[in-house]
Amino acid sequence: MRLKDLGERGIISGIRSLSTRRRSDVILGIGDDAAVVRAPGKLLITNDLLVEDVDFRRTLYPPRLLGRKSLNVNLSDVAAMGGRPLHAVLGLALPGKLEAAWLTDFLAGFREAARRAGVVLIGGDISRARRILISVTVTGGAESFVPRSGAKPGDWIFVSGTLGDAAQGLRLLEKGFRPGRDRTAGRLLKAFLDPEPRLELGAILARRKLASAMIDVSDGLSVDLAHICEESGVGAVIETARIPISEALRRFRKQPLPLALNGGEDFELLFTVRPRNVPRLLRLARRFPITPIGRVTAGKTIFALDPAGKLKPLPIRGYEHFR
Repeated sequence: MRLKDLGERGIISGIRSLSTRRRSDVILGIGDDAAVVRAPGKLLITNDLLVEDVDFRRTLYPPRLLGRKSLNVNLSDVAAMGGRPLHAVLGLALPGKLEAAWLTDFLAGFREAARRAGVVLIGGDISRARRILISVTVTGGAESFVPRSGAKPGDWIFVSGTLGDAAQGLRLLEKGFRPGRDRTAGRLLKAFLDPEPRLELGAILARRKLASAMIDVSDGLSVDLAHICEESGVGAVIETARIPISEALRRFRKQPLPLALNGGEDFELLFTVRPRNVPRLLRLARRFPITPIGRVTAGKTIFALDPAGKLKPLPIRGYEHFR
């Protein structure tokens, strides 16, 4: 069956099944012109847009994993602010000839990610389009939050996890690799297809006031560090030898550093820490994979320090729309 056979009411019925969960902060959910919720002290609001053949390719992306990712990329934004996710609004534009089974699997993945994060779907919209368009808005709550603009000269720069895995995972997909055939390749494929937002780490960094500035690595380390520097009015020095690179990536790339710097889609946390807070921060390394990779400097330039001790301006080459 295709979506044009299912009809608008049938599609909405399937989406509405995602919001069967009841929670005290949701006064009115799906079914009215707008949802009504009880908002916490500080309300975070974020939105991401995924467009077929721009942000994903249907032929390469299992719909269940795309459903998970469409929510998780928003949850990563909430994590980067140090918040706790609360509600989601889902907008879909879909081709009428699309198989209904695709939507069923997509919604199943969305539901999995929502349940894991404690998120309730409270509304949305659907329309018809020639290509799939997915718009997700997420709200979150935070007693204290971490902006991009708080870095100061002398702060240490940290990143969670490893970088470049997702970009290599996309390249393996394009070469015909699929999950389940090779364990090492599978790790890279999962990094791209099914990223996990660092919600717990982000919340701890905000609650304990350890991070002075923070962003998630969605477009690439070089671009996202430039965002922090621009908003904070500072520069930085990155030690390239310290950038965390997985053994899986090293297996497939003789020169993994460019992907680690510019690959994007890692959805790890990049954050700065005041020198006095570094000892407290390092205690978290027992629970979370975090690595110091550089320092914040005065001025506006970002430099890369190579293993030979040479200092050069860092080219900003991550992903940017319209380029």
